[in-house]
Amino acid sequence: MAVPRSNTSKARTSRRQKINMKLSAPKLIECSSCGNSVLMHRVCPKCGFYHGKQVIVPK
Repeated sequence: MAVPRSNTSKARTSRRQKINMKLSAPKLIECSSCGNSVLMHRVCPKCGFYHGKQVIVPK
């Protein structure tokens, strides 16, 4: 069985974890009716449209 020659340092461990655990920015799209930036697959909070249909009535 393979055994590491020495322990992995804290700096090397944290560097590897930072590279692999980056958070990505949320994907924003433009609302088809009002042009507002909205998260994908969500109802537009400004106009209340989703997929070309009025879903909610905004306040």
